[in-house]
Amino acid sequence: MPDSFYEKSETMRILMISDVYFPRINGVSTSIQTFRDEMEKLGHQVTLIAPAYSQEHDANTQEAEHGILRIPSRKVILDPEDRMMSLRAIMALQQRLQDQQFDLIHVHTPFVAHYAGVKLGRALQIPVVVTYHTLFEEYLYHYIPFLPKALLKKAARAFSRAQCNQVDSVIAPSSVIVDLLRGYGVQQHIDIIPTGIHSQNFRGGDGTRFREKFAIPLTRKVLLNVSRVAFEKNIGLLLETVQRVRSTIPDICLVIAGEGPAKKAYARQVQEMGLQDNVVFVGYLDRATELIDCYSCADFFVFSSRTETQGLVLLEAMAAGTPVVSVAAMGTRDILVDCAAAQIVEDNANQFAATLIELLGNEQATQSLRDACYTSAAQWDSKVMAEKMLRAYQRVLGDEPTMDASHTNLDISVSKNG
Repeated sequence: MPDSFYEKSETMRILMISDVYFPRINGVSTSIQTFRDEMEKLGHQVTLIAPAYSQEHDANTQEAEHGILRIPSRKVILDPEDRMMSLRAIMALQQRLQDQQFDLIHVHTPFVAHYAGVKLGRALQIPVVVTYHTLFEEYLYHYIPFLPKALLKKAARAFSRAQCNQVDSVIAPSSVIVDLLRGYGVQQHIDIIPTGIHSQNFRGGDGTRFREKFAIPLTRKVLLNVSRVAFEKNIGLLLETVQRVRSTIPDICLVIAGEGPAKKAYARQVQEMGLQDNVVFVGYLDRATELIDCYSCADFFVFSSRTETQGLVLLEAMAAGTPVVSVAAMGTRDILVDCAAAQIVEDNANQFAATLIELLGNEQATQSLRDACYTSAAQWDSKVMAEKMLRAYQRVLGDEPTMDASHTNLDISVSKNG
């Protein structure tokens, strides 16, 4: 099949549904935006159903957002950053969606969006695909900590198994997630398709400008973490690591970019550990400007999450030329193993700190990692991943043969028999 197949094939009409999207910043929002952009460049039509977060997203202003249908929503009690869409309002769009003759529905989140997607799929008589973006068994525990963890894990696994077996096909962002879902008892076909990145978009950042804005001297060593500030991100390990690094590099600075329900708790932990002069919370940053400057300002990107289904921020950091020191757990393994721009560490503050101290004192080793950044990030090009996704869609629609499992793990598809 020629590389240009999807540019020349018949236009597909894809309906995506998600419980989260911008202005809510997280990996799911980024993934949806990236795939939509690339698919539209390839000539396909992608419409997204997503929550309305404010009056700016009401029916009177929807036309300003290309291809997005904003749905009335209410706040989620346990997670005030997120919104719960009205299922009734989504189903009221049925005739309008029928008229647009969509080929396929792609669900991105396991809440209202999932059940709306399944119902619409049946009503419109079109296939439904779901991406398993979130490791739900870990996510759930942090928001309902008053119930036994073993019980929550069992419930989350049953929930995920039921949802994945309800749809026509499943997309997993990494090989580890496939193994996890098979362990849950998911029987449906699974394609491994990570989210790609527009690697060129992360080049040319002005790290000096960012440091000046936040009063960080140019001579100061900076570690950076970009993530949702939530307990499942394991940011406490980074604070313990900084505390140990500080004994050798007293002015070490950890920049934490993001917001989330655990921010107050982590800020309090910073105070208790006496790290007020070593940790800077900078909140959400504009992805087109400030975030790129932020990546560029750092000596190393540090990451400690145990629950990522992929870990897009690792790729973004490398695309900006910033090497990575990270725990390799769950989905991040596919990115980090054999990556010349990253150093893998154990989920242990002592080893994490020792590795950083060694690298920060060895410019030759650091430069070697830095030199590999652009090449490493380029392997995860967003156009390539979008074409893989379109191929998965074609298979579900019966127009494309199953991908050969002898390909690399980024091409692999897994049948019902695993």
